[in-house]
Amino acid sequence: MNIPFLDLSRMDESLKKRLKERFSTVLEAGIFSGGKEVETFEKSVSGFLRSAYSIACANGTDALELALRGLEIGPGDEVIVPALTWVSTAEAVVMVGAKPVFWDTDENGLLREDWEKVITPKTKAVIPVHLYGKMVDMKSLMEKAKRHHLFVIEDAAQAFGAFQNGKAAGTWGEVGCLSFYPTKNLGALGEAGMCLTQNSELSTKIRLLLNHGQPLRDQHELIGRNSRIDTLQVAFLNVMLEDFLLNQKMRKRIAEKYLTALSDIPELTLPSGILEEDHNAHLFVIQTEKRNELKDFLTQKGIGTAIHYPTILPEMKAFSQAGEFDNSRILVHRGLSLPMNSYLKKEEVSLIIDTVHSFFGA
Repeated sequence: MNIPFLDLSRMDESLKKRLKERFSTVLEAGIFSGGKEVETFEKSVSGFLRSAYSIACANGTDALELALRGLEIGPGDEVIVPALTWVSTAEAVVMVGAKPVFWDTDENGLLREDWEKVITPKTKAVIPVHLYGKMVDMKSLMEKAKRHHLFVIEDAAQAFGAFQNGKAAGTWGEVGCLSFYPTKNLGALGEAGMCLTQNSELSTKIRLLLNHGQPLRDQHELIGRNSRIDTLQVAFLNVMLEDFLLNQKMRKRIAEKYLTALSDIPELTLPSGILEEDHNAHLFVIQTEKRNELKDFLTQKGIGTAIHYPTILPEMKAFSQAGEFDNSRILVHRGLSLPMNSYLKKEEVSLIIDTVHSFFGA
């Protein structure tokens, strides 16, 4: 049996049918930029996440850059970024001319709580990343940021639908940034993203920035860019959103099976809090000293896995920066993502579990 880490072609026929029907609707309407599909999606997300303003854009990386620009962060400013995250988090900071200052993560890959130690007079913002779908302790982080007069930009690209104390990932800080890349829990069939904010003035500014700075055609109030979401992609997202809660239940069910079945293997460290509300089960990341050997063994048995991520950002050529990043380095060398998606079959989950047990001789 071949079990891919993720195979998006596995979506069921009923979903494919609805997506094709929505494509036909968009095609017949002849509106391929903006329009009702975008308005519907923004309204739906605002209702689901309880966000005052939800602004769709071209992708998650753009969302981060738009957030930074909207808060007027640029040359001479510093932004605190976790050492372990997808490259976009730091990339966007560099793109606006600011400097990412890296800090270590905890054992779960979340920004370590003592990040205040790296604050300088140049620090303007901190970007907590809800890595693997698990939320940072936002109440504590917001209190610290407020005390130091810092902006908070949440990188919630992997955490759509996670809630903490009744507030969704992305709705705590000045801006929350979402990604709807196809591999996400809520994914388009291409690129798409979104900024969340509870501030009306900031919402207006971000909308201007993503549309060449124009409130109306040919009226340009500031220097913006083109980061409009594609109407066809947002139409697909409207369909995908209908199945989101059901898919989340399926993810949690798989996570629970993994936790129950693998908990008796002492060589494994299993993800913390993945069944809780503040984790959306985007990734199921196990940790072991035998990560590479386990990955090779599973590959030989036809089971796909992934490493999120193989290198910490401060050790990349583009972001080279000295510092103590012990926890992040441990995750880089120990972390392995098992298949986790709503397309997995029960017998496949069982085979994955049995194969992991077989490797450890359990």
